[in-house]
Amino acid sequence: MNTKKLVFEGCATALVTPFKNGKIDFKALSRLIDFQIENGASALVILGTTGESPCVDFDERDEVVAFAKDAIGGRVPMLVGTGTNNTKTSIKLTQSAEKLGADGALLVTPYYNKATADGLLAHYLAIANSVSIPIVVYNVPSRTGVDIPLSVYQRLASVPNIYGVKEASSDISKITKICGSCGDLTVWTGNDEHIVPAISLGAQ
Repeated sequence: MNTKKLVFEGCATALVTPFKNGKIDFKALSRLIDFQIENGASALVILGTTGESPCVDFDERDEVVAFAKDAIGGRVPMLVGTGTNNTKTSIKLTQSAEKLGADGALLVTPYYNKATADGLLAHYLAIANSVSIPIVVYNVPSRTGVDIPLSVYQRLASVPNIYGVKEASSDISKITKICGSCGDLTVWTGNDEHIVPAISLGAQ
């Protein structure tokens, strides 16, 4: 049984970060935010991988998060993508997102490095211990080259501010295993084709 508060239930759209003439197009970002909320998005993800987060510098990140927070205006929760393959950088980005009012952080597994199970656990614990906002772990092995094992999820489930996982592996049965043995983790799927079966298996 999940005893942690639900960050959101339903669809959280990962927004692109619109650019114009080499600079962030804030007018376009505002339109995207309004369009998503008006059409039923339950939450929004700012600066996820869809938002080209590796291509946005620190100052631009803070500007985007602050602008999005104001544009959303509390209508839906705002999650900020703060995961990198460097633990210290991820901590810095997550702390900044918290300071700017993020309702949660989405943290992709360290890519390219292919961390061990112990390394993944240490990475997420270090970040979780540095902030108080809800953390959603993001597992997308086709992009990162590393798949979070169930044993790591089971240990992360007991961390107070690790609230859930965006599971985007190709193994749909893994959602059953997470829901069945990690009671304090909410599960969302990152794969559109898995939405209906994932919900039937206990995902949000």
